[in-house]
Amino acid sequence: MLRVILGLAACFLSLASWAADPPPDLLAKNTTQEVLAILRADKDIQGGNVQKVYDLVEAKVLPHFDFNRMTQLAVGKHWNAASAQQKQSLVKEFRSLLVRTYATSLTTFSNQTIEFKPFTMQPGAAEVTVQTEVKQPGGKPIPINYDMYKTAFGWKVYDVSIDGVSLVINYRSSFANTIRQSGIDGLISMLEAKSRSLEKAGSKPGNGSKAAPAKLKPSVFLAPFALAVPQA
Repeated sequence: MLRVILGLAACFLSLASWAADPPPDLLAKNTTQEVLAILRADKDIQGGNVQKVYDLVEAKVLPHFDFNRMTQLAVGKHWNAASAQQKQSLVKEFRSLLVRTYATSLTTFSNQTIEFKPFTMQPGAAEVTVQTEVKQPGGKPIPINYDMYKTAFGWKVYDVSIDGVSLVINYRSSFANTIRQSGIDGLISMLEAKSRSLEKAGSKPGNGSKAAPAKLKPSVFLAPFALAVPQA
């Protein structure tokens, strides 16, 4: 009887935690608004302090992304051929690359605004898409959609589509080419090299914390809750 009671209690706590999680559209909106407020108020970030942007991303954005699933989807059919150690390295390096690209782009965020499109969700839905649009002065609005799924730890983003281009599908093609030419270890080395290159490009001589102006195409501009697609 005690086991039954404890089991029911654990189940109740799990359901209570599930119910307490904010809905996906509100999670994305609140995170975006919080990040935007910090970007606009922090003088160091406005001055190009990349380390503070890294800290902001780590604290406010990354907890809402499932990098394991994102990496698995991007690697595609080759994922099962990777060893446990290779999978761990792939996730680590892919995460590092995306974070550095994202941090660089955030230093250029200024007069843009984010509009959240009307959102509806079926009762009990486990996967949803949150639609937003980045509005730029004098520029064409850029749609950014977040594919999210329900986990035991709340809603997590597993893909981002920027102007109709899926991040994981975009990477899948280039990753497959690298794997065919150099294998899984070659892909890991390529990701690591690109991450180092971005880190180096984001630093001015004599001051490792200052960001150089980002050179991002308008089509890969980011909302504060999105991740960029680094250019080859």
